[in-house]
Amino acid sequence: MSRRKIVYQGEPGANSHIAVRQMFPDDEAIPSETFPDCFAALAEGRADLAMIPIDNTLAGRVADIHHLMPESNVYIVGEHFLRVNHQLLAIPGATIETLKTVASHPHALGQCRKSIRALGLTPITTADTAGAAREVAEAQDPTRAAIATSLAAEIYGLQALRTEFEDAAHNTTRFVVLSASREDARPEDAPVLTTFIFKVRNVPAALYKALGGFATNGVNMIKLESYVDEGFNVAQFYADIVGHPEDRNVAFALEELGFFTNYLRILGTYKASPLRELWSMNGH
Repeated sequence: MSRRKIVYQGEPGANSHIAVRQMFPDDEAIPSETFPDCFAALAEGRADLAMIPIDNTLAGRVADIHHLMPESNVYIVGEHFLRVNHQLLAIPGATIETLKTVASHPHALGQCRKSIRALGLTPITTADTAGAAREVAEAQDPTRAAIATSLAAEIYGLQALRTEFEDAAHNTTRFVVLSASREDARPEDAPVLTTFIFKVRNVPAALYKALGGFATNGVNMIKLESYVDEGFNVAQFYADIVGHPEDRNVAFALEELGFFTNYLRILGTYKASPLRELWSMNGH
């Protein structure tokens, strides 16, 4: 059986690379420079799946993805939770005292803001964590550090001056697995999640009425994100619910939603990650 190609954003050693290795250990991880490049690889058949970060417990939503998803002809076919362990990496011989700057992706810098301030380092934004590690290794400058993974340290020959450098122990990223073709889970695969986007009609209390069907039918909505259109009116929404469209209560809720919307697209119905329940049990 041939190995599938799983594309991710970033350079080898990025957190997305680790997520691919955890969920798809027998498949091939393919690095890609940007999120749009990942979507293009799916659309053009150069990759079978994409592993894309969508939310983080410290940094919040990954805004680029929430804006790319509605415009791209892709489907969510799975999810994965990654406990993010940021490490402060530098070249061998460097010490905390020699450091002046620290480089990483904006989300990683944000997740380590207090730790960076405590060391008096100047943060520098880069495209991704692993790329920052590579640049530190290439520079061979003891004043420069990167926030990246233990895998990046291994790949680029760096030492970890601090582990668990993030500000909070619950630092977790939720990834979605994307495909160019729809591969819906079955109702019996429960627990199942359904993700969709919708636009409300321009009538008073449209959103309130649109969401009322989920409450009255006992459907748990676990995520709701809004989008601002060209006229700075909030018109489009992204939602995650627990359940399958073929479940009686979900079907009724979606039917009621249709009365108050002029656009609805289901992005995917997929099995909840086994890590979701464990993550919730730990108080997150």
